[in-house]
Amino acid sequence: MTTGHTSDTGPPGSAEPDPQADPQAEPPGDPLAGLLTGFTIGVTAARRREELSALLTRRGARVVEAPTVRIVPLGDDRALRQATDRCLAAPLDYVVATTGVGWRGWMSAADGWGQGRGLADACRDAVVLSRGPKATGAVRASGLGESFSPQSEGTGELLTWLLARDLRGRRIAVQEHGAPLDGFVAALRERGAEVISVPVYRWGPPEDPDAVRRLVEQTVRREVQAIAFTSAPAITGFLDAAHTLRLHAEVLGALGAGAREGGVLPVCVGPLCARPLEEHGIHPLCPDRGRLGSLVRSITLALPAGNRELRLGEHLLVLQGNAVLVAGECLWLSPTQAALLRVLADQPGRVLSRAELLRRVWVGSSADEHAVEAAVARLRAALGPYAGLVRTVLKRGYRLAAD
Repeated sequence: MTTGHTSDTGPPGSAEPDPQADPQAEPPGDPLAGLLTGFTIGVTAARRREELSALLTRRGARVVEAPTVRIVPLGDDRALRQATDRCLAAPLDYVVATTGVGWRGWMSAADGWGQGRGLADACRDAVVLSRGPKATGAVRASGLGESFSPQSEGTGELLTWLLARDLRGRRIAVQEHGAPLDGFVAALRERGAEVISVPVYRWGPPEDPDAVRRLVEQTVRREVQAIAFTSAPAITGFLDAAHTLRLHAEVLGALGAGAREGGVLPVCVGPLCARPLEEHGIHPLCPDRGRLGSLVRSITLALPAGNRELRLGEHLLVLQGNAVLVAGECLWLSPTQAALLRVLADQPGRVLSRAELLRRVWVGSSADEHAVEAAVARLRAALGPYAGLVRTVLKRGYRLAAD
């Protein structure tokens, strides 16, 4: 048995977390608890979003849920049953499992039709290939074993492995993962194989397109500090929504800037998931292991790296995301107030004019300098006893009175 997995995938490039496989996802007495206080994070997952949101919330983050795609199961679909019947009509030589959720869905549907045992026997007599640890786990859970699982978790390495064999007259079943694998199947057929495509589910449009629209707009306004992606189709759906809103360039600019430059940090569960962003020249943060716990840990370690520390007398104030942490309490700010304070904090003590603040905080807005004055007043109100941090310099502008 040859295996070489390094990360966790469900649908293509996605995370399908297994708590037993990721015991550190939520360890008792987690030292990272609360470190995301002040940050707002977008969650685009179609599956397990409640778990991902809970992990982030427990660390103090505010979460914006906006699944950008949905998985449409095809358990009663005629095409799936016809494909299953073809698999049982004659012996199979190879079976390709591409995702855990898809494999389990196929086995479950076959059970419902009274064909579960026959399908398991047909797969047992064939050479089973699995793409990634979740597909491998699902194969083993069904009482079977894989002969090969590529380290890259990509279908390309599976195809290379198959094309190294004589495929003339061989029957190969390929479990699809959300979209037809046209190139994969065509290459096998060119070598003389009979290929049976097994469609178990499809990616569909989001159930709540308004939530996706709001997340796109929040990204452009830099009101979220990070967006978590757990599948490549989720990224594509997000960028498609931005294109529809004519905000594609603005979204790419925000994601490309990253959190430290006042942008939005894109975080992907693994390299396959990240490909749609990399095609646009954006290199997202990816954890070493493709687990939800590892994804959250990466976010938890990365975002606070952009914090600003300011000292006002005996008080140490930490500007973290959209909040100020001081003396054990959290003072939440609006995104505009946080952006204003962050610009002032870039060079504490330096006087910034209203015109400069307007240009740097209200990017692309039609606001005037009165908006700056109103925002400063609201910022001081939010800071409460620490309002003296923001000082007015008559006829010149504002500065931070920080050491």
